[in-house]
Amino acid sequence: MDPEQRPPQVGKNIQKVRKEKRLTLGHLSQVSGVSKAMLSQIETEKVNPTIATIWKIAQGLQISLNTLLKSNNDEGRRFHVSRSEHITSLDAEEEGVHIKVLSPFSMVEDLEIYLVSLTAGGVLHSQAHIPKTEEFVTVISGSVRVNAGTNMGELHKGDFVSYHSDVKHSIENIGSGEAVVHMVVRFHHPR
Repeated sequence: MDPEQRPPQVGKNIQKVRKEKRLTLGHLSQVSGVSKAMLSQIETEKVNPTIATIWKIAQGLQISLNTLLKSNNDEGRRFHVSRSEHITSLDAEEEGVHIKVLSPFSMVEDLEIYLVSLTAGGVLHSQAHIPKTEEFVTVISGSVRVNAGTNMGELHKGDFVSYHSDVKHSIENIGSGEAVVHMVVRFHHPR
């Protein structure tokens, strides 16, 4: 069958969204009014649910009905290569901070990926992002101090930290040489 004509795999769509939202079958059952057993059968594609049932599940997941009815063809799949010569590089307002924006522009304020270089004593100061935004930092080389609100941690090569960045936060090079960190910023958008 032509991929364009395949029916949507509603069960797989429900399971994908449920896992993204870190919900158990039991919790989804409570918020949707659909039994846990029925949800399990739907997710494993053992039963074909009615539109009314799909609507209840969508309401429980706080998403649109159309999200669950999307077809699973490959048109939405992504494979994007950013060549080093096309990666955006910029110097931050603070002296000694150089930033490479690794993620494509289409991901701005969704999931942003950076490579940040800080000379000795360099500090990247950031204002609070939207509520529930998170940052994930891995130290590639050197030593840094990460501050997020009242929290602080010193990290060295190979260390990793994750924190909510909806407060003022900073990354400071506390070593004598250059420090390089890989940073991912995940924005939370209420649905």
